Amino acid sequence: MKNISQLMTKSLTTALLAAFLSVSVNAIALGDSADRKTAEIDNKIPTAKPLSKIYFGSCGKQYKPMPIFDAIVADQPELFVFLGDNIYGDTEDMSELQHKYDTLGEHPGFKKLKATTPLIAIWDDHDYGENDAGKEYPQKEASRKIMLDFWQEPKDSPRYHRDGIYSSYIYGEDGYGESGKTVHIIMPDLRWNRDELHQVGKFSYATKRMPKNLGPYEVSPVKGASMLGERQWQWLESELKKPATVKIIASSLQLLPEFTGWESWANFPSDRNRLLNFIKQEKIPGVIMISGDTHWGEISKVTEHGMYPLWEVTSSGLSEKWKDVSPNKHRQGQYTHDVNYGFIEIDWNKTDPEIVFGLKQVDGQVFSQHQVKLSQLSFAESR
Repeated sequence: MKNISQLMTKSLTTALLAAFLSVSVNAIALGDSADRKTAEIDNKIPTAKPLSKIYFGSCGKQYKPMPIFDAIVADQPELFVFLGDNIYGDTEDMSELQHKYDTLGEHPGFKKLKATTPLIAIWDDHDYGENDAGKEYPQKEASRKIMLDFWQEPKDSPRYHRDGIYSSYIYGEDGYGESGKTVHIIMPDLRWNRDELHQVGKFSYATKRMPKNLGPYEVSPVKGASMLGERQWQWLESELKKPATVKIIASSLQLLPEFTGWESWANFPSDRNRLLNFIKQEKIPGVIMISGDTHWGEISKVTEHGMYPLWEVTSSGLSEKWKDVSPNKHRQGQYTHDVNYGFIEIDWNKTDPEIVFGLKQVDGQVFSQHQVKLSQLSFAESR
């Protein structure tokens, strides 16, 4: 049985690699109108069998050893999602940024993962180009090209020329969300259009925030301040309404936790509320969230009347740690500030498919995990 399982996994991985390399054939060309620019721009990827092992991580300094890659490769994921801070660029010198990507490209652990597993990626601030940067970063056009070239994005991809590198991928036996066993991964860009962060004063930070392990940021006082911008919002809402069995929102920043301090959706509550309200009002089933950035790992859960429980797995980092962990009233179980990677595994063979998600340590051992049935991620279940 073990050999058969390995052969099936190898077959699926080979099929996914082939589909990913040929994704330019499936890419939808954009027209001139704004509506076309936010419409059918996802990648529809047929697979030999339903996607069942989705792994993810963030925050890896390209010059560090990162033995965690060996554990990830040994787990034989069918897809790995890089959630940002995939390198630490932090520069306006594009030759330096390119060199740092080249360093990751030559990293032995990364090369092993790339050779065996399909990869998709979104960026966060450090690979965007500057710590905590938003729409003001002057080199974002050049940085985008370097980033997308590194991840071998098809040259006809709309990610090269729209207002950000947001993207989505629908994995399924037919690739179109119609088989009943499809996974839709949605990756917003939280950098390109992000409005200015609001920082507290030095005295307030020293007396009120530092003692609670909170950073310097608080809710933006600017009405309508956003991380996404309206055009990306139209795209995101359109993506959420597309048919798929499981929808994974792959966010570079934490989404469910409500503390402010460091970067998160909580600094822009209109964005956070709009997303959660849209899922509820449109009755979008099957949503799970994954995120990075923090340099610690944890699992969050939000339960709201009239809505099924929303789960978020924060995996950070592949090399980075943070000694102080901020409060999170939605945290489930323990956090870890050791290096970690995240996983979502789906058992499609069950009548009611089971989804197991959580965090693993550098040795591949499970640190924490939770299990839900697909029916528990539905509005029928939340009545």
